[in-house]
Amino acid sequence: MEENQKPKAAPLDALVALVKDDLEAVNRTIVERMDSPVALIPQLAGHIVAAGGKRLRPLLTLAAARMCGYAGVEAGQMRHVNLATCVEFIHTATLLHDDVVDESALRRGRQSANAVWGNQASVLVGDFLFSRAFELMVEDGSLKVLAILSRASSVIAEGEVAQLITTNDTDTDEAAYLGVVQGKTAELFAAACQVGGVVAEQDEAREKALRDYGMALGIAFQLVDDFLDYSARQEALGKTVGDDFREGKLTLPVILAFEAGSEDEKTFWRRCLEDMDQTDADLAHAMELMRAHGTLDETLKRARDYGAQARAALEVFPDSPVRQCLLDIVDFTVERAY
Repeated sequence: MEENQKPKAAPLDALVALVKDDLEAVNRTIVERMDSPVALIPQLAGHIVAAGGKRLRPLLTLAAARMCGYAGVEAGQMRHVNLATCVEFIHTATLLHDDVVDESALRRGRQSANAVWGNQASVLVGDFLFSRAFELMVEDGSLKVLAILSRASSVIAEGEVAQLITTNDTDTDEAAYLGVVQGKTAELFAAACQVGGVVAEQDEAREKALRDYGMALGIAFQLVDDFLDYSARQEALGKTVGDDFREGKLTLPVILAFEAGSEDEKTFWRRCLEDMDQTDADLAHAMELMRAHGTLDETLKRARDYGAQARAALEVFPDSPVRQCLLDIVDFTVERAY
């Protein structure tokens, strides 16, 4: 198992090494900016920040700025660091709110903040982190940055509401699902990459390329997550298998299985996901139907297709170690499924 895992971690580790000083500055800024005389705020915020992964989204901001030749560090500027911190705060705030909405008890194998401190504290500290993110945007002084990140915040919220609407609705089709994914997940990936280009004063074509890369990467990332929810690998990620099924969420493997299913199978899906009338044996049967119709494999194929789009978006940039890491991260994102 260790031999299989090392190559998967390597692209992120390589990128972390390339932006090591910047990432350390982001971590310091996170600690400074989530401080508050109200002791519960840094305590609760620190809990979920510490439970985070490898800070992929802020890493994308740092990497994009570095790849595009951002020279602010030499001039004593830390715009890319502050904006990477802003991206992390937006992400963390959405996690706090998501766990309340989903009534999640675990976050990456640890108790979720709402399980420890309750829903009210989690929602309010999420609001605090959103506010801190907007303070960082304003301090940056760029109306363009403010427009990109504030729009991302509203689009993420729209995506979450759209997911709430599609939950338990077996009429949800692939287009509606992708709209949710673009909003709740991929938009922040796209914005994180784009603002890295903005601080490096790139032209519109390169800004768009960065945004396209982030959007395609974010969609691929979510598709793999939705595949993993029905994979035994979930246990290694600190999550239980079938959470989406138990919550009645219509993700792509289920949508495709429903569309391909017989009337009896559609009746099964409606009972489990619309009526939320589930037995202990239903998850196993659902996974059997997804395998029979090949929808898990098809979900991974879609993820690979979006991965190819992400790689193509970076063709406008000259070869460099950072660009190579960003290309490798696309492969890492898809290979999480294996």
